[in-house]
Amino acid sequence: MNKIEIVDDIALKFNVPDKIANEILNKIPKSRQHPDGDIMVYWGYEECLWINYYLDQNGPAPNLPTTVPSPILRDYKWPGMMTPFEHQKATASFLSTRMRAFCFNEAGTGKTVSALWAADYLMGLGLVKRILIVCPLSIIYTAWQSDVVKTIMHRSCGVAYGDRDKRVSVVSGPYEIVVINYDGIGVVYDVIKEAGFDLVIIDEANAYKNTSTKRWKTLAKLINPSTRIWAMTGTPASQSPVDAFGLAKLVSPYRVPKFVTAWKDQVLYQISRFKYLPKADSVDKVYKALQPAIRFKKSECLDLPDLVYEVRDIPLTPQVTTYYNRLKKQMLIEAAGEEISAVNAAASLSKLLQISGGAVYSDNKNIVEFDVSPRLNVLQEVLDEASNKVVIFVPFLHTIQVITDFLTKHGHSNSVIKGDVSARERANIIGNFQQHPDPKILVIQPQAASHGITLTRADTIVFWSPVLSVETFIQCVGRIDRVGQVHKMLVVMLQGSDAERRVYDMLQGKIKSHGQLTELYKQVIE
Repeated sequence: MNKIEIVDDIALKFNVPDKIANEILNKIPKSRQHPDGDIMVYWGYEECLWINYYLDQNGPAPNLPTTVPSPILRDYKWPGMMTPFEHQKATASFLSTRMRAFCFNEAGTGKTVSALWAADYLMGLGLVKRILIVCPLSIIYTAWQSDVVKTIMHRSCGVAYGDRDKRVSVVSGPYEIVVINYDGIGVVYDVIKEAGFDLVIIDEANAYKNTSTKRWKTLAKLINPSTRIWAMTGTPASQSPVDAFGLAKLVSPYRVPKFVTAWKDQVLYQISRFKYLPKADSVDKVYKALQPAIRFKKSECLDLPDLVYEVRDIPLTPQVTTYYNRLKKQMLIEAAGEEISAVNAAASLSKLLQISGGAVYSDNKNIVEFDVSPRLNVLQEVLDEASNKVVIFVPFLHTIQVITDFLTKHGHSNSVIKGDVSARERANIIGNFQQHPDPKILVIQPQAASHGITLTRADTIVFWSPVLSVETFIQCVGRIDRVGQVHKMLVVMLQGSDAERRVYDMLQGKIKSHGQLTELYKQVIE
């Protein structure tokens, strides 16, 4: 890549072929040729926007810079509670000087914050009026709304979730930023169309890989030539090169054929009637289709913490809510005027966590299963974003089969370690996980394997439900956070009920007296 030199915070100096240099000199009034042959251009927003557009249309090429830095690096104050990492500044710089762009930074690198800072910068310049953020339901509050509060708190933000009337009131209201889940767009499409959104940010954009879905078609109809679009995912086209087509048709349609069948012909070859394999050059074709793009791996983010925690919020299904509230009411009656022991408090909390997670033992020791499809869908989202192997901790034995059935059905190679797995079999499973491509996912009952084992081939942990012991929580995380780990790590906590939220707060030290299970019990049932 050609080096870009910033001269006195006023000009950019770089070298390009003569033909391109002449085009820049003719197009940009505030530019000239340096005596050494380099081009010098005033470091202004419009100048950078045009140069990056030109580079994106003609690159990537070995004799061209991949990008020129945005004046955001000079002019923006980076508001909020966090100091930006260098890769976040670079990402915000890249996005801010593109009308259409991809951000492929790996999960856990803080790309939501980068996008918010870039968007806020453009709003400050008067170039963006309203922002529509489209994302999974599980991160509407815990990622996007939370990060708005932590960074650009001077901007108004509304969450368009609920019935149609509530969504309409938010979308048509005074909010500068509106966050909505994927399928919520179809509920209020007519209102969004007239709401004046001129920047659309799509998070975990693989949800739009298929152009034949109603979801894709609805979003595509909202986009016009003047709409800014930033699509973000840590794992673009990870399952098939065909998946790049839907993303490219939204962001850079000129880079792919008009129809998906032609794209399939470019990236796949047929070996039998129903089986296709990627062509040798399919990776290169996908790379060129999904441009302009920026990507940082966690390993490249040297100033990023080694371990990042993330919460995914999943609404309980009506069935789970009914049983959860029924048990809470029963607990409240039992606690009236009684002193609850720590043992009883732990047992009752455990019942609430079991119901939240999808299955519970009845009084006659039968297993009662609940509908947890929303939680399984969020688990799939996390797996889609993972670049390496994943460990899933599932505290309750009767839920493990539900999860492994789901993983197998969706083509994820997996193994299980639970209490009835012999020491020899356990050693074989761990050896295969550490030394071979498969299994990709290890499902573990924490009581069976939270101590003494090394699982450093994984860089992502998912807690299906919280454990009730801080020591166990720390030990679980320690399976990947130990000597031999070469990647930055991500811990994802799935939650849906108030009991789960409070226990996770305890585990992360937000509740100081974490040893007082009785106090936690009282807080949950109040």
